Amino acid sequence: MPKTPVIIDCDPGHDDAMALMLALASPELEVVAVTTVAGNQTLDKVTANAIRVLDVVGADAVPVAAGADRPLVHRAAVAADVHGETGLDGPDLPPPSRDPEPIHAVELMARELRKRPLTLIPVGPLTNIALLIAMYPDLVENIEDIVVMGGAIGLGNVTPSAEFNIWCDPEAAKRVFESEADVTMIGLDVTHQAMLSAARADALRDKGRAGAVVADLHAFYRRFHLEVYGHDDTPVHDALAVAHVIDPKILNTTQLNVELDVTQGPCRGRTVVDQLRRTDRPANAHVAVGVDADRFIDLLTERIGSLA
Repeated sequence: MPKTPVIIDCDPGHDDAMALMLALASPELEVVAVTTVAGNQTLDKVTANAIRVLDVVGADAVPVAAGADRPLVHRAAVAADVHGETGLDGPDLPPPSRDPEPIHAVELMARELRKRPLTLIPVGPLTNIALLIAMYPDLVENIEDIVVMGGAIGLGNVTPSAEFNIWCDPEAAKRVFESEADVTMIGLDVTHQAMLSAARADALRDKGRAGAVVADLHAFYRRFHLEVYGHDDTPVHDALAVAHVIDPKILNTTQLNVELDVTQGPCRGRTVVDQLRRTDRPANAHVAVGVDADRFIDLLTERIGSLA
């Protein structure tokens, strides 16, 4: 079976790190490149973190390029309360073994899209993807799918209305969802149905270097979830987007209209999903509405456990 070529656009981030490891451990995927965007931490930190994660699994041939260091319109924000000052607090990782590519992330994506159709998996703010679409509209036809981890049908996690990735740059998200590209949205309502327990994460500690790193990541990451949600099971938001590309049976999706709130009020960054089709706006996204949690967690832990 041919591999699906993908570019992962990320802001590592604990769940981003697990998403990268899952992708690199999966024979169904060819990770063509990793690009970074400011989000969970500043651009320099998340770019270093992406390379550090690739170093853990020996993926030194995968190019990494840094992208947007701020949203399209407003100031950047970080999630240090969730991911710590480094963005990957928890494991003791050495400094990155190399520098990123000497080109912008958008240029790297465009270069690879000129070669063949690709699936993009953005699991951070959508700034780079919006810039790609604006700068290279002729390449949109070579984007097989944009599998977004972001948004929600319902409550947010950074405000009562908005999920962090979308809230960071709702103007960019609006451009992506209103583009001609195929978009799949995987939101908080499904990621919170597919939790990685402390026990399953800790069991990875004896499964090699990558497993030990994930165990340490989870040990830090679950502190926030214990404080906020009252339990130490954690969603692995970004890895679910990767898992969907590996195994589409993990998620149930339906075609719906998604509007982005870009106002300055309390609903800024909300993904307004017309789940009951109460408007005449056409569907513009495949929206995840259900998840096989056991299938996902089994895939995640087995694949990461298989890494050296």
